[in-house]
Amino acid sequence: MTKDIATPARTKEILNKYGFQFKKSLGQNFLIDTNILHNIVDAAKLTSESGVIEVGPGIGALTEQVAKRAKKVVSFEIDQRLLPVLKETLQPYPHIEIVHSDILKADIQATIAEKFEEGQDLMVVANLPYYVTTPILMKLLEEKLPLRGIVVMIQAEVAERISAKPGTKEYGSLSLAAQYYAVAEKVMTVPASVFVPRPKVDSAVLRLTIRKETPVNVTDEDFFFKVIQSSFANRRKTILNNLIHNFASKEKKPEIEQSLAEANIDPKRRGETLSMEEFAALSEALWTRFQSS
Repeated sequence: MTKDIATPARTKEILNKYGFQFKKSLGQNFLIDTNILHNIVDAAKLTSESGVIEVGPGIGALTEQVAKRAKKVVSFEIDQRLLPVLKETLQPYPHIEIVHSDILKADIQATIAEKFEEGQDLMVVANLPYYVTTPILMKLLEEKLPLRGIVVMIQAEVAERISAKPGTKEYGSLSLAAQYYAVAEKVMTVPASVFVPRPKVDSAVLRLTIRKETPVNVTDEDFFFKVIQSSFANRRKTILNNLIHNFASKEKKPEIEQSLAEANIDPKRRGETLSMEEFAALSEALWTRFQSS
């Protein structure tokens, strides 16, 4: 029986054997705590029939634990130097496939069609690099992949922002964008001490359960998100001022005021106090006035 990869001693042994040097530009932080890995896998609620997509396997610590529970694992690794390492560390698990690719450039729909069974229970489970967390998560959500959900280790601050509720300082356009596609919940906080090299901040495990239906109906999703982003452009400004300066122009103030009134939103409120339902109502009111302009 091979020893778990995610122990300080085994991790050190693997890194030394391959003379591996961490690349700061790739945000490489490897987990060295098996209990945390078990918690991540537990949060994904995998079965022996599940398929898993992983991003950034590193030396295979999380990949190994996922493979013990799932039927098939496809892992995207951008760093070519890790391919021979993974070939050795994951050798006991023939149902793991490593794809040497940047997940942000990959055709994930095509990968799913090629490598997983049709209708298979699919999850993304990953320890994401901090520097590309948001682009990766938004790609996974916006492409409307046939996933049950996503369980990821990310920077604690980003997990707070994604799962934030209206009226909190963490709540913003990222909260709304993620929660439009999924139900977001922070599963646990993870101390910096369980990684090598040790990051400067704590991490958190975030679970996103993909919604079968969006929580609000809007005519144009891109327009809806443009309204949201404009409303948070300057957090100190009122929703009216943000929309004037970032969505339209001073000349359009009357139309914006009419739209806010129609949506029953006080123009002096700030973006972080509005619920998704209120943003949807505002977006629809603005759409009727601005779609032709």
